[in-house]
Amino acid sequence: MTAPITTGPLATAPIKVMIVDDQMMVRQGFTVLLNAQPDIEVVGQAVDGAEAVAKVCELAPDVVLMDIRMPGMGGIEATGLITGAPGATVKVLVLTTFDLDEYVYEALRAGASGFLLKDASADQLAEAVRVIAAGDALLAPNITKRLITEFSRLGAPRGPSKARIEELTERETEVLSLVAQGLSNAEIAGHLVLAEQTVKTHVGRILVKLGLRDRTQAAVFAYETGLIRPTGY
Repeated sequence: MTAPITTGPLATAPIKVMIVDDQMMVRQGFTVLLNAQPDIEVVGQAVDGAEAVAKVCELAPDVVLMDIRMPGMGGIEATGLITGAPGATVKVLVLTTFDLDEYVYEALRAGASGFLLKDASADQLAEAVRVIAAGDALLAPNITKRLITEFSRLGAPRGPSKARIEELTERETEVLSLVAQGLSNAEIAGHLVLAEQTVKTHVGRILVKLGLRDRTQAAVFAYETGLIRPTGY
């Protein structure tokens, strides 16, 4: 039996990961890379979106590494089904070789918590899994700017009603707009002259009030409601 990972006085279980990709070599490669990490355990694999949806119920992973383009059910549809299930807590990290705006946008709208290209290093991949498992959001470099560009191309806001913004306080609305611009908690704290913990509290309240999973969904929400208008890109 594998011993729990100990990082201090309390032992913590490893992060459970499932890998979804139609290429066997990719699945095996990611499995070897991630199992080499002391705090990560690959608990299963799937060859397409349909199998992934079925196995999530069986294996209960913390994070799913999801390819986008696969025969049959693709990664975007599978992501929506996995993250949209009642009581779902599993996070999805989308991995793809296709660095295209449409895939970034659709994957995030479907509920993915992060987006990383397959040419990322082993360290970057492992850290991405940790970030996603911790409940944070992760976007590959330059993804935020391209996401803004995509919203600019789409034009008018779509999706949720802007009336939901009224549920937020003035300060929370301000924090949300900065989250949508890709700023970290530390950067937001510096911009608003607040303690970083205070910003973290504001972000948490925003997610609860709007029923959102993470910062990525918050950014998508801000653009779709028209709170942020992507001018200048």
